[in-house]
Amino acid sequence: MKNRSWAFLAGGLLVALLLAGVVSNYASSHPDGLDSSLLKGCTVDADDTIVGGSCPAQQAKDHELGDSPLADYGVRGIENSFVSTGLSGVLGVLVTFAIGAGGFWLLRRRGGTPTDGDGTTAAEGETVTSDDDARRRADAVS
Repeated sequence: MKNRSWAFLAGGLLVALLLAGVVSNYASSHPDGLDSSLLKGCTVDADDTIVGGSCPAQQAKDHELGDSPLADYGVRGIENSFVSTGLSGVLGVLVTFAIGAGGFWLLRRRGGTPTDGDGTTAAEGETVTSDDDARRRADAVS
């Protein structure tokens, strides 16, 4: 891969790590979306505990992985919530990047030795063209 590609990839990874590790701590703790739509019809207090009404959120159960090390956007065992959330985001970015890079590595085109169209390999430094390329060039000249 070219140096520019590596620089672009490293820059993108750095931005993702910065967003996940630092900026994620400033995200709203009360986002719109599924959570708020499930609370429609219920009355909640300041701690988001349902105190009355009827809504789908009352049937919610704890997730089976709720006790996992990275549950609830944090790292279990780290008391500082800023560090816990940031580390959780960084670990998520790194795992996602590793899985993506591994997938691309597995799917990349396996480069062998180039041939010149008749099955023979090209010498080092020699330009390889197919018969179709030669015909196209000849047609373009005439």
